[in-house]
Amino acid sequence: MRRNSVRLLALLLLAPLLAGCLERGQPTMADTSGDDDAFCARSHAVGSTDFVNCRKDRDVQRANANSRVDKRQRNLGEYMLNNPTRP
Repeated sequence: MRRNSVRLLALLLLAPLLAGCLERGQPTMADTSGDDDAFCARSHAVGSTDFVNCRKDRDVQRANANSRVDKRQRNLGEYMLNNPTRP
């Protein structure tokens, strides 16, 4: 009985550490909508068509930046696979 409780305690202590290994997909990012609101509100009235367009443009810019980073990472991985001897 004592041995089982020690194993259970060890499992309970290690479970939170191993839970991070199970995360898949995009990492959780900070909510930047407040920053976008403040940026767009400086030059456009909140709720106006220009404000909405500004927010959409900011979203598109962020998505393009993320896709560039992803593409660079894929290209680096592909280069490393195709050129294993060159540093």
